[in-house]
Amino acid sequence: MKTARTIVTAVVATAALAVPSTVWAHDKLFRPDPKEAFSFVTGDTPSIADGVAFGKEVAWYKSSGLGPSAMNTAGATPEQRYIPTDVFPGGVLPAGVTITEAQGINTLMRIGENLAAAGLSYDDVVSMRVFLQNPAGEEKMDFAGWNRAYRQFFANTNLRTGATMTVPMGSVQGAPMVVNPARPSRFALEIENLPVNGWLVEVEVDAVYPEKSKQKPKRK
Repeated sequence: MKTARTIVTAVVATAALAVPSTVWAHDKLFRPDPKEAFSFVTGDTPSIADGVAFGKEVAWYKSSGLGPSAMNTAGATPEQRYIPTDVFPGGVLPAGVTITEAQGINTLMRIGENLAAAGLSYDDVVSMRVFLQNPAGEEKMDFAGWNRAYRQFFANTNLRTGATMTVPMGSVQGAPMVVNPARPSRFALEIENLPVNGWLVEVEVDAVYPEKSKQKPKRK
């Protein structure tokens, strides 16, 4: 994140205990500075933050729930319509790539466009809520596929060394689509029915604005 500071701690059980207007970290109580956000992270390569604390004057953005765009007009099923054809030409998925993984990539690409329209980027994201529907014929959501999509855009650097990590796309390891150290706080839930027929993924994000704000976006 450009504006949020990351605190890395080796404490496994509880990295941050929140009480009114204060946060416990590094064995002392402190209050986040007015225009800062603190992410609490355990270890060098975690997937998500343990939590995030906001100063009282932090400017932040909350997205609506966004799902994938219907890019694959030749898709034979409602789910296949949401395969991103600019990543997977012709809607053909490589070995090991699942339909949830493909839709997750599509959704996060759309999240990136949404953030850019608000003057933000992926590394400004501090929290995320993920809703997953089980694919047709499957008994439960494909969390592993979603998490592979997530690592294409988030949590793909080593926080200690700064090195970019390789991440899986299906059964193949490679460079991430977007190099980004941000570890948002996150939850994921299985939902019986998402609002659009064929969606398997819907995501909401919160992001923190840089202290020096950019020009206001124009209305569409």
